[in-house]
Amino acid sequence: MNEDVIGIDIGGTSARSIVLDPFSFKIKKQLTATSSDNGRELVHIIKSLVEELEKITNQSFPTLGLGIAGLAHRSGIVKYSPNLPNLIEFPITTEVENELGIPVVLGNDATVGTIAEWKIGAGKGSDNFTLVTLGTGIGTGFVLDGRLILGNNGFAGEAGHMTIDVNGPVHVTGQKGPWEYFASGNALNRIVRHEASKGTYPWGVNEAGNWKNVTSKHLASGVKDFEPDSLRILDHFCHEVSKGLVNLVLLLDLERIVLGGGVCEIGEPLRSGVEEWIERTLIGSDHRPKIEVKLAELGSNAGAIGAALSTTDLI
Repeated sequence: MNEDVIGIDIGGTSARSIVLDPFSFKIKKQLTATSSDNGRELVHIIKSLVEELEKITNQSFPTLGLGIAGLAHRSGIVKYSPNLPNLIEFPITTEVENELGIPVVLGNDATVGTIAEWKIGAGKGSDNFTLVTLGTGIGTGFVLDGRLILGNNGFAGEAGHMTIDVNGPVHVTGQKGPWEYFASGNALNRIVRHEASKGTYPWGVNEAGNWKNVTSKHLASGVKDFEPDSLRILDHFCHEVSKGLVNLVLLLDLERIVLGGGVCEIGEPLRSGVEEWIERTLIGSDHRPKIEVKLAELGSNAGAIGAALSTTDLI
């Protein structure tokens, strides 16, 4: 009897699929394809990935796990996705089930990523933690008292849209001053470019050739070399990240925070900076157990791994 499970993580630009042994957690095979926000095209992409993995591994799969960026409703309908703008009110579960003839389990990409980090990654051993992915935006997922939190509709974990500054700049969503405007990967690129444009980041300009080409990758390089302005800018960014995290700790009494997403390629300086700002700004910090901040361990595979695990009895 087949024991492997399959999961697909659907983002704005790519669909990443994996076949996983749910006992050893070994990835048996993985494939990536270009994603689409056209519903029928996306269903075809998913079907093709599953059929190709069945062919390669010489097995069939009883269930498919899907993780997708956006509001993934418990009913299996993608209600809305900022990264897949044309995928609105799309019954993806029903459509894929009709094509493949097997049950499909749907979840938000950050939520299924949280499953993966909880079971085999940096969240392992914690009953109260959040995964926070710092990428194009900010995605979050929560485990509280040993249970994955989904919410009434399955939408729990949209913390990136929390308002940090009600009078702040308007985000692409139309909100004023949400957390991800200040603390996402896009935010860090904007911060370093702004510093470069006003002449306060000459090292970055020198590395990039001109201020318009300065990105967070230059910052990461500068931080590695202990360049003073790079360290100063990173410290500012860590403070912005900590503002949302402190709110989550106050609300949920978390014991651990797991940081993921592309920004985390900066590594330990980011982790320690965020941890320090939490200690400095969290109310009653001296009288609380220290909040542990860890870097995610599963990288870009977390969503697909978690989607696969969502089809098992491990959650």
